[in-house]
Amino acid sequence: MTRPEPVRVVILGGGTAGWMTAAALAKLLPGQADIHLVESEEIGIVGVGEATLPHLREFIRRLGLDEMDFMRKTRATFKLGIDFVDFGAIGEGYIHPFGAYGTDIAGVGFHHYWLRMKAAGRVPPICDFSLPIVASRARRFAPIPAGGDFLDSSYSYAYQFDATRMAPMLRAFAEAHGVRRSEGKVVGVERDAASGDIAALRTDRGDVIAGDLFVDCSGFRALLIGETLGSPWEDWSQWLPCDRAAALPCTAPDGPIEPYTRATAMPAGWRWRIPLQHRVGNGYVYSSAHLSDDEACGAILGAIEGEPLADPRVLRFRAGRRTKSWDRNVVAIGLASGFLEPLESTSIHLVQQAVTRLVELFPQRRIDTSDRDTFNALVDREYDRIRDFLILHYHATRRDDSDFWNHVRTMAVPETLQRKMDLWRTSGRVELYTQGLFLEASWVAVYLGQGVVPLSYDQRADTPAPDRLARSLTELDQAIRQRVAAWPDHGDYLRQSGAWEAA
Repeated sequence: MTRPEPVRVVILGGGTAGWMTAAALAKLLPGQADIHLVESEEIGIVGVGEATLPHLREFIRRLGLDEMDFMRKTRATFKLGIDFVDFGAIGEGYIHPFGAYGTDIAGVGFHHYWLRMKAAGRVPPICDFSLPIVASRARRFAPIPAGGDFLDSSYSYAYQFDATRMAPMLRAFAEAHGVRRSEGKVVGVERDAASGDIAALRTDRGDVIAGDLFVDCSGFRALLIGETLGSPWEDWSQWLPCDRAAALPCTAPDGPIEPYTRATAMPAGWRWRIPLQHRVGNGYVYSSAHLSDDEACGAILGAIEGEPLADPRVLRFRAGRRTKSWDRNVVAIGLASGFLEPLESTSIHLVQQAVTRLVELFPQRRIDTSDRDTFNALVDREYDRIRDFLILHYHATRRDDSDFWNHVRTMAVPETLQRKMDLWRTSGRVELYTQGLFLEASWVAVYLGQGVVPLSYDQRADTPAPDRLARSLTELDQAIRQRVAAWPDHGDYLRQSGAWEAA
């Protein structure tokens, strides 16, 4: 059988989204795709998405990249979770861990047993039963060993890296695998007269770049999916009112390097702190209806711990997604597809998931309508579930100290989230699904961390005798502490493992 000609793929835009797409298609679809990326060095990248989720480790593995080399080139640190400060109430905090609380017993989630013992006043905080939380607070880190015990399988980790270094690294990888790059701004889009599909891009350098499949990684502008095809945008600002961020890096303080990202609630939103090897990333995500740009820049300058390395940069965005991320022969990936603020570090994950789906559903000779519909359904589901999880952080609060927090605390939420919250409050159950981001432990972390305690728990948790259950929890607590005590300091591990970039 004659092998079909490669599909001509034209990617508009570089940055993390564009080069992740190019690298994955070139590596995972050898011979199936002829890839041409068009970008302009005059157009900057957003470049503040420095915190990630554990799923990125699988992306790096599939590309065949060396983890330590990746960390050196991006000056990355490890990440075991996100520390949330002042979200439920001022003075309170919790860590959303990349891992489980305890272990299920007889098919019943650990948190039900914890809720039972809490009602009897016989249990420490649930965070003591999470290995990544205990390790985060101790600023320790160790990789997951192969063939370890149940504690080793109870956690995962992600990376915190310099986003301005990610794209150049992926570009070198992609070009080594046959991806072509053209420099230039797109000044025209040609469409097929019969089908309405996009046929070619024209650049200010005089190039005409034809293709069969176009990937729009042009950021918020969404030149192909939005400006050209007019694919509708579903706005979610009524639930996620933060629409700007004031971002700036600062020098890293002397001392331990935290293996986690910190999110601290502020009067009109929240601010991030992301420790890297060579600096700290900072930013204030805020609602422009409740705070001016100048006030936000002043607030973040007053909050940083080191010396600023640049002036604050104000970024504007809107929460929402396309109703079709794959429309005609255009696939939108990254900001052109949708945007959900960086509260749970989901931006790069959404790029990765879209790229993964595109690889799975990549067209052979022509675009199949069912593949396109499947892609859109999967992308929509991921966005919708993340949306609900982010809204929970704002809505499940007792704060009433500012107009912003009064608004998000009292606003109506999507029916899908209200159903989840009602289920939790009445039974301590988390709506279960096997695919998608943020499974049971993540929801438990935010519910309990922000003071949403259910009225009851799974009655099967009453089966063990109280003293026996108490002993088991004590043994688990001690086992976690002993394991973490044997781990190295996070900064020491970075240097000893070869992940550290020498100055």
